[in-house]
Amino acid sequence: MIKQKADELIIKYLPKIYGFAMKKAFSYDEAEELSSDIVTEVYKSFLSSKEIYNVDGYVWRISEHVYSKFVSSKKKREGISIDGMDIPDYTPIFDESPEEELNLLRREIAFLTQLRRQIIYSFYYENKSITAITREMGIPEGTVKWHLNKSRNELKEGFTMERRIGKLGIKPIEAIGFAHNGNPGTNGGPEYYLNNKLNLNIVYSVYHSPKTLEEIAEELGVTPVYIEDSVKALENNGFLVRESANRFTTYVYFNSETYSLEQEYNQLEKKMEVAKLLTYEYVPIVREAIKNFDDIYIPGENRELFEATVIFYAISNKCEIKLETDLSQYRIKTLDGGEYMAMVDIPATASDPNFIPPKKHPSYAACGNMNRWSEKYPSVYSWSIDSRYSSRKGTWKNNLTSDYEYLYEVLTGAINESTANKEKFERLRNREFLTDDNKINVMIVRADPDEFFSKLPSLDESFKKLFADYAFEEATLLSNDYPPQMRDYVMHWNIFGFVGREIALMVMDILYENGTFRPLTENEKVTSNLLMFCDKLPDYK
Repeated sequence: MIKQKADELIIKYLPKIYGFAMKKAFSYDEAEELSSDIVTEVYKSFLSSKEIYNVDGYVWRISEHVYSKFVSSKKKREGISIDGMDIPDYTPIFDESPEEELNLLRREIAFLTQLRRQIIYSFYYENKSITAITREMGIPEGTVKWHLNKSRNELKEGFTMERRIGKLGIKPIEAIGFAHNGNPGTNGGPEYYLNNKLNLNIVYSVYHSPKTLEEIAEELGVTPVYIEDSVKALENNGFLVRESANRFTTYVYFNSETYSLEQEYNQLEKKMEVAKLLTYEYVPIVREAIKNFDDIYIPGENRELFEATVIFYAISNKCEIKLETDLSQYRIKTLDGGEYMAMVDIPATASDPNFIPPKKHPSYAACGNMNRWSEKYPSVYSWSIDSRYSSRKGTWKNNLTSDYEYLYEVLTGAINESTANKEKFERLRNREFLTDDNKINVMIVRADPDEFFSKLPSLDESFKKLFADYAFEEATLLSNDYPPQMRDYVMHWNIFGFVGREIALMVMDILYENGTFRPLTENEKVTSNLLMFCDKLPDYK
């Protein structure tokens, strides 16, 4: 047999030979000596053989032969000769398929600590002496021997142990979407870190109960060595938080895996009651507050478009139920400069799929407040929320500060449509912020945004108290479906944000359906729920 083939085979069978020696020997030292003798004999036999048809049986026969000689030699050194009388029992070392046993050994080695893996690899796979390992690793010889002993015990236990693969190892979760509340870093929001299925499932594995690295690995059905780097990166970026006893938890928000259709329907019905109340009690005073404000540019000159946008802002931001909850632990601080609360949308199934709602509600999905301010042009600022009343695409990633800077440059005449500015004009037209004849298609307010928004009335405290009672009942029901570390978060946002974007959309539906506002044109949807602020208005209508 050529040397290359012999080398490959001896590496393949080395773990099995060591396992055989462990079963036969009475001490670890004996096992090392016996396995060394067997490996030497097997390797020499490989080199001298032309062809071997049954490698498993061949290696087993040599192993038994060397073991028999080993026992005789031991007895002779002890002054007792039983040469030829010690016939070992047939204990096949290949009672499982070779590949299966090798995978088992690899698995158990991977479950060792990093230091022990390194020592095992150096000693058995690289054939380094304990002295050499001591010198290379800079630890005492006794420590190396101690770790070898502990590693052997752990490997031996692991071979007879059934490691349970958790739910995520059989059926990992997948993300439907990601969101954040705060400022993303240079790499983006939580999707940059969690769009990888391994990272996502590592974080989710500690969501309902804290786990050690080894417990995370078992839950995922992988070995610790496979996820060590990922766990370290997730911890460094705040997605995993280390607790006592080296257990990890997370403050990333995942929606519950189950939900009640009936409960959802009842919650929307309660919010619809609130929306009707706001339509007739709060909307009129918002409209009154901006009745005489005319320092604004409105494409198409439909003032209802402006009023609807201001009402949407007011309901989303001026009707909040104030709470003093400390949410600092939920703010993830990433190494790329991000600081935000992270939310992951995962698939959920209805606990009551047979529930038939009395009526169908439209989607009330809307993104959070998107605020953009320019350092280049201090007066330039924008506020927007994307919903089904707007036609803008790409959510926050496509809503760039530079868009409003380019608009300001067009507005002030700082740029014209030339080769040098081609990309800026193309960008504005792609977003439909600029028409083909270079007219601005975004509502512009000439005012300081803080001063403008401060003129909008807050919701009366009596209404807030009434709504807080509704919100507390809803939040309590919802929070029971979440792990303990997330309940403050769930309670806060479901009370604080009870009167928010969902109800704002309901109010819009009422106002457009009852004829208070005319239906939006496709062109008006470009700037619906979007206001740009700066110190100049277009001089055209």
